[in-house]
Order: sequence, then C-alpha cells, then structure tokens
Amino acid sequence: MLDAVERAGNRLPDPAILFVVALVATWLLSAWLDGLPFEVPAKTGAKLQKIQSQLTGRALTEFASDMLSTFTGFQPLGVVLVALLGVGIAEHSGFIDATLKGLLGFTPKRLLTPLVVLAGLLSHTAGDAGYVLAVPLGGVIFHAAGRHPLAGIAAAFAGVSCGFGANPVPSGLDPLLQGLTQEAVRIVDPSREVNPLCNWFFAGASCALVIALAWVITDKLVEPRLRSLAIDGDEAPKMDPLTDPERRGMLAGLAALVAGIVLLVVLAYPRTSPLRAPNGALSDFNAPLMKSIVPLVLLLFLLPGLVHGYVSGRFATHRDVVKGMSKTMSTMGYYIVMVFFLSLFVYAFNKSKLGALVAVTGGHLVRQLGMSGPLTIVGMILLCAFVNLLIGSASAKWALLAPIFVPMLMHLGLSPELTQAAYRIGDSTTDIITPLMPYFPLVVAFSQRYVRGTGIGTVTSLMLPYAVIVLVGWSALLLLFWALGIPLGIQGGYYYP
Repeated sequence: MLDAVERAGNRLPDPAILFVVALVATWLLSAWLDGLPFEVPAKTGAKLQKIQSQLTGRALTEFASDMLSTFTGFQPLGVVLVALLGVGIAEHSGFIDATLKGLLGFTPKRLLTPLVVLAGLLSHTAGDAGYVLAVPLGGVIFHAAGRHPLAGIAAAFAGVSCGFGANPVPSGLDPLLQGLTQEAVRIVDPSREVNPLCNWFFAGASCALVIALAWVITDKLVEPRLRSLAIDGDEAPKMDPLTDPERRGMLAGLAALVAGIVLLVVLAYPRTSPLRAPNGALSDFNAPLMKSIVPLVLLLFLLPGLVHGYVSGRFATHRDVVKGMSKTMSTMGYYIVMVFFLSLFVYAFNKSKLGALVAVTGGHLVRQLGMSGPLTIVGMILLCAFVNLLIGSASAKWALLAPIFVPMLMHLGLSPELTQAAYRIGDSTTDIITPLMPYFPLVVAFSQRYVRGTGIGTVTSLMLPYAVIVLVGWSALLLLFWALGIPLGIQGGYYYP
C-alpha cells in the first residue's frame, strides 16, 4: 500500500507546479463561492464572514502588488535561510561531522532511532528551528552509522512535526494555545481561568509514547522498505574515523558552545533582563528571547563552527568561512523556488476565507452528531487532523477552532483543558503528510541530498505510517488518561464546571 502511495505521489507534478495548481484551484473555488456567508464564533458574539473571490480585478491587483512582500515575508523562509547560515559553518568546518563521530562512538546503533526522535521532540523549545536542525541531522547520523539516511530523516521529521504537541519541556506553544483557549472560554464563563501548563503532564507522557511508536515504525516498517533504495545524492555526507586535529577541534568547539550557552543563561537569568517579557517571563511569545531563537541558533552554531574550523586547521582564512556559508545556501535553490509558489498559494487561500469555512463547517458537523463525550473528543481530533492538511499554522487553526469547540464542549460538561489537549493531537499528527505544510518542501530537499529522485510521494509514503499509528495511539493515550483520572497538567481536569 505504501509503495502505491509513493508511486501515485511521485506521479504528481513537481511540488512547485503543484502549488500553482492549488493556487488556481483556490481562485476558481473562491470565485464560485463568492459571497457565501458563514458565522465564526467570537468573544463578542458570532461574526459574519463571507468567502471572497480572488479572481476580481481588485483581488488580482492586490495579489500582484503584494507578491514581493508575500514571498520575502513568508515566515519559514527567513527561519530556514538564517539558521542554515550557522549550520553551514558548523558543517563546512567539520564540527558537526566530528561531534557525530564522537556520539556514534558510544551510542549503540539500536538506540539511534529513539535518540533522533527525542532530539526532534526537544527541538520544539527552539520553535521552527527544529525543522532546520533536527531533520537533516537525522539523515547524517543514520548515514554515518551505516543505516539508510532517509529513515533518519523520517524519524527526525516524526519527532519534530508528528510529535509537535508532545514535549516534556514547557515551550512557547503552551502560552500561545492557552491564550486562545482562554479567549474562547470567556464566551461562556468570563471568570474561568486556564493555566498555561494545563497540558504539561499529558505532553510529557505523550513524548514517551511518540518515541516508542516512532522507534518501532522506523525500525520495523520504514527502514526495511528503504533497503532497496540506493543512495545516489552528491551531497550525501561521508564520515571517516575521527583524527587527532578533529578531536581537538571538536573539544574546543564544544567548549565554545557550552560557553555560549552559559553566557546566554547569565544574560537571561536576572528578572530585569532585556531578554524577558515585560512580565518577567522567558517563555512568552512576546519575550525577546523567544523572538530571537533563530538568531541564537545562528550564533550557537557559528561560534563552535568557527572555533573547530581554526583549531582543526579546516579554516585558514575568512574566505573559508564565507565559502561554507555559500555552499549551504547553494543547496537551497530548489527549496526557495518551491517556497515562492507556496507563499502565493497560502496568501490567496487565507484571503479567500476558505480555510475558515472548512473549520467552521466541520465544527458544526461534530456538534450536530450529538455523540458521547469520548466519541466527541475523538471526532474533534479527527476533524483537527483533517483541517491540519489545509492550514499549517497551529495558532491559526486554534484561533478558528477554539471559539467553536471550547464553548460547545463546555456546554457538554467537558473542560477546555481536555479540548485543548485533543486539539494538540490532531494538530500534530497529519503535518507530516501534507505538502501544504510550509516545511514539507524542505524535507523533500533534504532527502534529495541522498536520493535525487525523492519526490512528494516518497516522503508521504515514508511518513504515512507515523501519522496513522501515532494518531491512533496518541488518541488512545488521552482516553486512558481520562479513564484513570490522571491530571492533564497543572489545573488540568476533564469536566466543566
């Protein structure tokens, strides 16, 4: 079945052209449904919205005039290019290779899969930078250990994206979702407060579940399918034994990395630190530290990369440093082309309000089914997983769905904390199988470093087992938590009031 998915997916047009087709389809569908009214629940009452045709003269004029800012302002593009400048230095200097050689020296091959998935899960604390760091490193680690690199990329991608809602370390995602949930709660009960860590215990347990499931899926399903797929990419990293200069450079680079992290902690520790939000928090999305994650990733890879390069003799002059940055950027040409067309499609899709219509219609459908509490939660998870195929942003989806589901389930006696936990499952699991997810083209580009013929179908067939099995297992874990009465987090109950 997965082979059939791969063949069918690879028969699709090139991803760039696929986004052009999606753009044209959005134009035509929005013109057909132009003016269709629908209500979106809000704190101040339902707001009337209408589908807006993107084929009118005004809409096409705005599309053309905003094209440059749409492309250059596309958030994933800046994240990828800036972070990869630092990663490029660390890779070109040999620091990443040397560190991985040292890591592989004492890590058994059978434990590489859970290690890679865990790295993906922990990367959530750095926001979207995990796609740039953990996913390619998964391929490098597996390739260096003599395993198929695409299996490493798949395992890392599963950790970063399929397990997006699972993290034992609180991150900026927690207050982001809590803020939207809180606004939805006030539609029904203005005095009800939602704790930002209301899903913390469940997210930590989910981390262990995702690691276990991804470990089995990678080793028993995904990698066996890849044994007949030859590695032919020109960019596939090669690793020889660790030399004495590399060892000295690695130790110096790690020391520089630790020093950089210590300096960051020292600067962020004081309550009056400029890296903190006005309320003194470090994890709020409006905290300068959270807004500076990508530049910090750049610096924390640039610093050890430079130190390793000069200590090991890999860098002789500053020209070698610039060459490393340039080489990394040269591999991103295909990704930049795909992002151009993807950004235009996302722009038109958002302007047309089609995504909001899908979310609202699905929410009303779940309400009308009148199912029991557990079945309603499962239905909501499945709906969120479907909407996730069309809208990539976690905050954008929850901003649409929270005013629908939170009040609806509160009226059914279910807590907003339970509703939010269910959303996190649906929001995470299907990201890895939709080409409309902004970082999906990047994963295709990383895979082509090892297998040049990799396409949408290849990546989708690799990730489909993760999406289906984790969706089922994670939903079962939530129902188990509920049945046993285990708190979802701090002040994370199941019933309202």
